[in-house]
Amino acid sequence: MKKLESSLKNMTIVLTLVAIVTGGLLAFVNDKTKGPIQEQKDKELADGIKSVIGDDNLTVASTDTVKQEVNGKEVAYVIHNTVDASKNPLGAAVESAEQGFGGTLKVLVGFDKDGVIKGYTVLEHSETPGLGAKAVTWFQKGEKGDIIGKSPSNGGLTVSKDGGEVDAITASTITSRAFLKAVNSAYKAYKQGGVDTQSGASQQNKKQ
Repeated sequence: MKKLESSLKNMTIVLTLVAIVTGGLLAFVNDKTKGPIQEQKDKELADGIKSVIGDDNLTVASTDTVKQEVNGKEVAYVIHNTVDASKNPLGAAVESAEQGFGGTLKVLVGFDKDGVIKGYTVLEHSETPGLGAKAVTWFQKGEKGDIIGKSPSNGGLTVSKDGGEVDAITASTITSRAFLKAVNSAYKAYKQGGVDTQSGASQQNKKQ
């Protein structure tokens, strides 16, 4: 019995030490990789803003967060107001997300000063490869579901199956609806932010 108790005690000690060492290694790796991962995300966002606005020489004049209530929950939208080299406002790139078929579908949508879509990029998605994942290109300029040059005003953009004018991704209506909801929400947030077309700064910033 004493031998059994001793063995159990030793096993407990060993397992505890293994857990401590493993936890320490995971914390060390996380600390070392956190910086580079964040830098990569920041670069992807910066490149995305330039892409959806269509100007490689733009500057982000201000970044604001607008909150809306969606299905009873408060949702935050990040608005990156941009200006050109001469400080003339170009519009804004808005981060927006919706629940897609496979998980969160996060997009970055670029709007001009009048709220017309200049471009978009998908920042994150868990959609089915070959189907919902086509959202990355399906709604781009010249593609079947082209939304570039359209405005989500007057009720927002919807798929043709729901009476709208946007062709849904083949066999991926759920993803298409989620994508367009994200775009429509981004537009509402952009308008709610109240960008001053003379300075490129948001009315929210001016009030603070």
